[in-house]
Amino acid sequence: MSESYAGKINRKLVKKRRIIAAAAGREPADLVLKNAVYINVFSNELCRGDIAVAEGLIVGMGTYSGKTEVDMTGKVVLPGFLDAHIHLESSLVSPREFVKAVLPHGTTTVITDPHEIANVMGTDGIEYMLQATEDLPVDVRFMLSSCVPATPLDEAGAVLDYRAIDSFYDYPRVQGLAEMMNYVGVINSDDQVIEKIVAAQAHHKKIDGHAPGLTGNDLNAYIAAGVYSDHECYSLSEAIEKLQRGQVIMIREGTAAHNLEALVPLLCSQYADRCMFCTDDKHPSDLLERGHIDFIIRKAIALGADPITAVKVATHNAARYFLLNNRGAIAPGYLADFVVIDDFSRFNIQEVYKRGVLMFDGQLRDFPAPAIDPYLQELAHNTFHVNALSETDFLEDRPRGVIGIVPGEITSTDCGYATKVDAENDILKIAVIERHRGTGHIGVGYLHGYGLRRGAVATSISHDSHNIIVVGTSEAEMAFAANRVVELGGGIVVSEGETVLGEVPLSIAGIMSDDTLVNVNTALEAAKEHAFSLGVCRDIDPFMTLSFMSLPVIPTLRLTTRGVFDVANQKYV
Repeated sequence: MSESYAGKINRKLVKKRRIIAAAAGREPADLVLKNAVYINVFSNELCRGDIAVAEGLIVGMGTYSGKTEVDMTGKVVLPGFLDAHIHLESSLVSPREFVKAVLPHGTTTVITDPHEIANVMGTDGIEYMLQATEDLPVDVRFMLSSCVPATPLDEAGAVLDYRAIDSFYDYPRVQGLAEMMNYVGVINSDDQVIEKIVAAQAHHKKIDGHAPGLTGNDLNAYIAAGVYSDHECYSLSEAIEKLQRGQVIMIREGTAAHNLEALVPLLCSQYADRCMFCTDDKHPSDLLERGHIDFIIRKAIALGADPITAVKVATHNAARYFLLNNRGAIAPGYLADFVVIDDFSRFNIQEVYKRGVLMFDGQLRDFPAPAIDPYLQELAHNTFHVNALSETDFLEDRPRGVIGIVPGEITSTDCGYATKVDAENDILKIAVIERHRGTGHIGVGYLHGYGLRRGAVATSISHDSHNIIVVGTSEAEMAFAANRVVELGGGIVVSEGETVLGEVPLSIAGIMSDDTLVNVNTALEAAKEHAFSLGVCRDIDPFMTLSFMSLPVIPTLRLTTRGVFDVANQKYV
């Protein structure tokens, strides 16, 4: 029997009285961090004193006694870190495995956009992620996917208009509308795009942006429509122009895009209050070897940022923007989410507390996996509808556009046309295969700058619609690699001839694994080495680079299931 309303009120009253009594010192706190040096994000200084916790909340700083007391002498206590924009699916593992990776790095809250799985499963994908993140020891908050598909040019597993996602705004962990990638649609007042913005505003929710290089009156129109932030700034001048027009800048430092070095001058008294940190995408090796938001803070400090400013940007600024008013600070009434480090120069994380519970002290405490509806589990593990492919499916009868890779970036260049594979001159065939509805649609083009000399590489991670993308030196090898992806129920495959050299099964919607992060990383790194052995350039990530070649909102040329598309001129070539 569910608890009555009167029962809930009574329980909350008991809890509130306990909090007040502990704060006033009439009762011992549940936890006291004794002799703490901690960052005060309101006065921008280091303060000293005991930090008292009761019922998962900070109840006071000063002099306190508690049932559990931990001496913080020689350490620095920080608020828990917050990632302002990430796609959990980019970690290639389940949300629980992601949390196991980032919690030891001090992350206690993330804002996720589930548009990767939503592009595969529609609203069932959003519901899957909500269930898969329930009650995890990192708070996972959601921005609802605004672009499913990214543009009408894409063939995704679903088409979500504002009606499809509107009911999700009532979920307590939903903060707003996620990155509005279709900025062309916003500027041109596309009805479906504007409907989503108006609906989000009707619910009094935030709307995040995604508008690389947008400037002038077009930028004014985009912001005037109601887009409050941007995480796509590659230059300081672009960031300042957007900031001056009222947008909050998410400084991104992830696996695919590295913008911190260019934007670190924003971390000053003039601009820092309008900045947050985000990762956007984080691959397994990056999480395991570098860390998460702690890596960004550490790097910012090394680049000359004031440590208190860097921490504030990673905590309080993001919480304030998303109206998460009980986190991001060490003050009475805030969640007892703490990160304990040795000092700012080394920034080694020694302990992490979540709502006053010690979760990491060199050893991560275990926590249960959330329950997921069996119906959703079945759907997530059955997302491929593709007939067996042969080399004839990749033949073409006319010249096709050549997409040029830009090392270190997700943008591309227009390299003209080609009529056949020329591996010696780094002209490879590339194809995108529709996999959601069994349409048989296959877009074919050419790729320059990848470096492959033999074999093929295929993956079901192809942003944002997550069809199968394959590149190869022959049509027969492309067919073999793509067929193997389907056999796996999703994944990454590196092959030569009819031999699989390396593979990473991704059985959850074709974009995430049921395995551990460590095992996925081992398989992924082995597959990368096989790709490099076949000639792929070592200055690019073989799979992440390939996955962005199908995203038709990033200039210049992209490949969809309908062919090579010129993003700047909005036409097929």
